[in-house]
Amino acid sequence: MFDLPAIDERIKTIASGFRAMSVLVDVTAASKGELDPDILASVCAFVIDGGPSWADAHLASWAETYQRFGAKPSRTPCSAQALRKRVLKDGRLPAINPVVNLYNAVSLRYAIPVGGENADAYAGRPLLTIADGTEAFDTVMNGEAVVENPEPGEVIWRDEIGVTCRRWNGRQGVRTRLENASGRMWFVLESLETMPEETLRDATTMLVEGLNALMPGSVISSAIVGWPEPKRGS
Repeated sequence: MFDLPAIDERIKTIASGFRAMSVLVDVTAASKGELDPDILASVCAFVIDGGPSWADAHLASWAETYQRFGAKPSRTPCSAQALRKRVLKDGRLPAINPVVNLYNAVSLRYAIPVGGENADAYAGRPLLTIADGTEAFDTVMNGEAVVENPEPGEVIWRDEIGVTCRRWNGRQGVRTRLENASGRMWFVLESLETMPEETLRDATTMLVEGLNALMPGSVISSAIVGWPEPKRGS
């Protein structure tokens, strides 16, 4: 059983308007489908044309939030801002694999950080919390596997073993990285108060519909995550 993520109460002091959608996908009995091959190209064109209307305000809120826990958003932006910058600079985003292409497309279309992880690699419940600086984060540097530590006070996602994502949604670890579409997958869509709540649900719908197209027969459940306990959705 993969538990719904928990949010440390201290996160309220950094982002009081934070809300997220947790999406768990079991593809054990799924068959092989197909994702729209033009999905990335179409959302890149949408971004270049200026949409969505709330993008600037929402990403500015994320930059302010990063500053509150000591990160420099100009150097280490949230994942949605990083993707958007690449598209505005290069006019495109390279394809990686269908699942990553899908959640990157959702992130760009809705100007929202979206993470995809291997749920079977997790030890216990995902927790969004504030680092004390001793937690282990597995990553790769110069082609070599290394373990580093987050900065004290940094917002991190973690499980019982260590950090799964540094700087909130900025750097994903290796251990829980989503390498292929098998077993169970976990996605989290993270928003702040400058993004309408109904739009968070629209972004989730785009992700779920894409997953159903890509892997028909998947078992998918979603829930809004907040304080003090997650609220189960459909």
